[in-house]
Amino acid sequence: MNFYLSFLAYNCWRIIITAVIAYLLGSVNTAVIVTKIVTGGKKDIREMGSGNAGFTNVLRSVGKVPAIFTIVCDALKCVVAVIIGWLIFSTIPADSQILSNEFGNCGKYIAGIFAILGHSYPVYFHFKGGKGVVTAAALIASEDWRVFIAVIAAFLIVFACTKIISLSSITAAVLYGPFTFLATFLFDYPNGYSLGYVILSTVAALIIGIFVIVKHKDNIKRLMRGEEKKITAKKKTNA
Repeated sequence: MNFYLSFLAYNCWRIIITAVIAYLLGSVNTAVIVTKIVTGGKKDIREMGSGNAGFTNVLRSVGKVPAIFTIVCDALKCVVAVIIGWLIFSTIPADSQILSNEFGNCGKYIAGIFAILGHSYPVYFHFKGGKGVVTAAALIASEDWRVFIAVIAAFLIVFACTKIISLSSITAAVLYGPFTFLATFLFDYPNGYSLGYVILSTVAALIIGIFVIVKHKDNIKRLMRGEEKKITAKKKTNA
């Protein structure tokens, strides 16, 4: 772990560049932009429905096509940020391929965290954005496909049982840290990855998970009161 603390100290410029680029990319809030385009600039998604600038509110307040565009673009901006973070940190000289992979993955986590921060507190939109669920999911998919499969499975199981996206997202956020620890400790550590990498990855996952949970504080209150809305298919009525 001391090695990683020294590593981060000696690579401050890489951290700063990665963080700034990722934050600016994350600040491109698709929900706000799409809603303004669809409504001809007359409406702001943050003043509609739940007030959240994210996929679910766009789906409920604007429609399916804008919602699909929102989820795709929110995921892509994080993927681009993560790739940039990986490229920046992959230039660090390493004694082995495994160490090089560890460095690159550190860059991914830093980029992902700041892309999520940008999405939730966008500099272009008065620092009022979304909850970062889709952006976080894109980071997980880009960082570790094993963890992504486990997290998305948990999300889908809860959603299939409840039809509540917020509860599914919160469950996935709670499990992200433990799933990351299990994947890195059980599979990466025995294959040569350092314990410091396992700890760093787990801490990063916990930070992201806690952040997403905190952003859902209003949803948690509604869930406790039994007032959280479900996603249900609209029934067609005969003319």
